[in-house]
Amino acid sequence: MVRIIEASLACKHWPLETPRGSLQKMRKGSFRLGFAARAYSATLLVAVTLAALGVACSGGPAKGAQPRDPAVPVKIAVARAVPLSDTTEYVATLKSRDSAVIMPQVEGYITQIYVHSGDHVSPTTPIMQIDPSKQEATVRSQEDAHAAQAANLQYAQQQYERISKLYEAGVTSKQEFDQAKTSLDSAQAQLRSLEAQVREQKVQLHYYKVVSQTSGIVGDIPVRVGDRVTNTTVLTTVDKPGSLEAYIYVPVERSTQLRMSMPVQIVDGAGNVTADSRISFISPQVDSTTQTLLVKATIANHQDKLRNAQFIRARVVWGMHEGLVVPVLAVSRVGGQYFTFVAEDQNGKLVAHQKPLRVGDMVGNDYVVLDGIKSGDKIIVSGTQFLVDGTAVSPQEGSS
Repeated sequence: MVRIIEASLACKHWPLETPRGSLQKMRKGSFRLGFAARAYSATLLVAVTLAALGVACSGGPAKGAQPRDPAVPVKIAVARAVPLSDTTEYVATLKSRDSAVIMPQVEGYITQIYVHSGDHVSPTTPIMQIDPSKQEATVRSQEDAHAAQAANLQYAQQQYERISKLYEAGVTSKQEFDQAKTSLDSAQAQLRSLEAQVREQKVQLHYYKVVSQTSGIVGDIPVRVGDRVTNTTVLTTVDKPGSLEAYIYVPVERSTQLRMSMPVQIVDGAGNVTADSRISFISPQVDSTTQTLLVKATIANHQDKLRNAQFIRARVVWGMHEGLVVPVLAVSRVGGQYFTFVAEDQNGKLVAHQKPLRVGDMVGNDYVVLDGIKSGDKIIVSGTQFLVDGTAVSPQEGSS
């Protein structure tokens, strides 16, 4: 009898440890009872246990319980066609139209720097002084030569006047008169030449003091007092706040699509548009090294968020077209292939079917779909982790 009870208690809904403990107590107590009492107790226990096991192991639903709905609740969005921009992003360089690079026109050692980085300067403001000692000596030498030639000219003038009077009196020959005239003309020409050289050397001396040619803000000053500079050394820059130009290099394959006034968008690292512009220049020549075409677009920089020589992302808008988009949350990627679940009507019920997609760029929180679905398809947005192909689904409230 005990074995029958233990076999009956093997039902998965009943743990075996508790009945086994009870049965051990029953074995111990059965020796104290008489044969009749033991038979009666065992029979009663079997009847009660089998009745309980019949209910517990039946697996049937409790009275009043509702059957479970097999459909998975999901949120559904309808694939829609929206206007999309046909765009391409390029790395561009910003350049200021009001930025001047200060370079010396002479060679020498820097003896003094009059400004600091960040100072505001105006035209003719002194920037630096280059040692002018050698040039000053050259100017003095030219001035002395000019003075000597002026004395020679005065002597030649006096000689010409004397010979001219003697020639008129018939005392001297025509040859001597011509020689005096030639000497005078030569002295005058040499004096004019020396005057030009003096002026040239004085202008050259003026270049030893480097001045600003425009108003603006002084940039970085990479040189120091004592440095030797040449006419190719960059001393500093003077930048005037204002508009910038984006230098965009477009591959020659797309050069035929370029048009003046085409929209250009400047975007940040997150893809947000920070400035709008239009193409203002298209180069007539292709760069032979990179096989690209230079395109310029003027960028307004009212809040000074952009800087000269800054690298930016420039988006050229080629045109507009209609295209399908689906939420990013509805798209999964497996082995490099994109998929989405589409809810389709099947025998009056919605069933999820997995569809492969070919996607393009992201627009906001949506993928642009190039192939795989059509407009009006019911895209499953949420609950896709619980789905396999062929799973019945039911739309939640708020689905569109």
